[in-house]
Amino acid sequence: MKRNIIVGQSGGPTSVINGSLYGVVTEALKHPQEIERIYGMENGIEGFLRDRVMDMKELEESGELEYVRTTPGAYLGSCRYKLPENLEDDVYQILFQKLETYNIGYFFYIGGNDSMDTVSKLSRYAKKCGSDIRFIGIPKTIDNDLVHTDHTPGFGSAAKYVATTVREIAMDAATYDTKQSVTIVEIMGRHAGWLTASCILARQFEGDNPVLVYVPEVSFCPDTFINQVKEEMRKVSNLVVCISEGIHDENGTFICEYGNNVGTDTFGHKMLTGAGKYLENLVKEKLNVKVRSIELNVCQRCSSAHLSRVDLDEAVNAGVYAVYVALEGETGKMISFVRKKNTPYELSYETADVNQICNQEKGLPKEWIAENQADIRGSFIEYVRPLTQGLVELPTKNGIPVFAYRRR
Repeated sequence: MKRNIIVGQSGGPTSVINGSLYGVVTEALKHPQEIERIYGMENGIEGFLRDRVMDMKELEESGELEYVRTTPGAYLGSCRYKLPENLEDDVYQILFQKLETYNIGYFFYIGGNDSMDTVSKLSRYAKKCGSDIRFIGIPKTIDNDLVHTDHTPGFGSAAKYVATTVREIAMDAATYDTKQSVTIVEIMGRHAGWLTASCILARQFEGDNPVLVYVPEVSFCPDTFINQVKEEMRKVSNLVVCISEGIHDENGTFICEYGNNVGTDTFGHKMLTGAGKYLENLVKEKLNVKVRSIELNVCQRCSSAHLSRVDLDEAVNAGVYAVYVALEGETGKMISFVRKKNTPYELSYETADVNQICNQEKGLPKEWIAENQADIRGSFIEYVRPLTQGLVELPTKNGIPVFAYRRR
């Protein structure tokens, strides 16, 4: 008997998350003998609970599916809905009744850590109640902090954006050489410094900006920071410093909390912002030099101008492979990237137990952090550079990219 599939997106979007959606839909369309309808959840599991679904085949018929591939943001809309820990909660029975109503045989969820938590809970409930629905997680996150995968779709393009933007900022900062200046660039990364570390790709020669780099894998001391800035300004008059938004002191207090109180989201994560501004004021007070802070913010995850061809291709392939393994009978898994070689770069697609992935975080290895805890070792470049390669030609109209918009 033919079954239907449903696919959703969750958490913070990336510039290639829709590449994975494109991969799922295009591969599903190749299996008409097994798959009858392809549904998309609008605003993830939360929207599905309200019966907000769309027919994804209409995108192919309208010709808009090709635009989805290079559209940033989450085409289907996202959510930050946390399923209850207790599998006896009524919401699971409601969800599975809806899945049966839509004749769903295959469920795909594109997201990060919290999304894999959703896949884990649904697959465990399916086993508990004897459902044969197959649940597969497709990774995405610019933070690159999922375990049991070499890297995640979205990270390569975000790394490329960060490196390009920091190099542009460094060129701008070096325009005037009459006075000393400090530019602090705040980059996304709550507990993992992968994205911030990628800023070293901006360097064109030894000693080039960004000179100082601070990641959350090590404790941050404001006094040590000021001394390091002061020391480096003796060698570089226009200093560029990169920091993760999640840098914290030895007690675990986020540096952004030094300047203001921060709220939390539905998963209990603190909403971090302001570390760069706090350090800007600190440098101004302690060193009395020209200083500014720049928060890259959501541009890191929504820029289509700096898409990595490698990243986009891998995002699409992750969606394709997810359909393949689901049809082969796998469930409770996440698509995993296994690196075979750096030169030439070679990757294989495999699966990993989602129960071993959710609620875990993969930090930047300590061996890639410099001894002074204010820089990243050059050996990191061998890991990250292959992920930023290649250009993507976007469909345009009047010189501006054309994106796919979901009719709400």
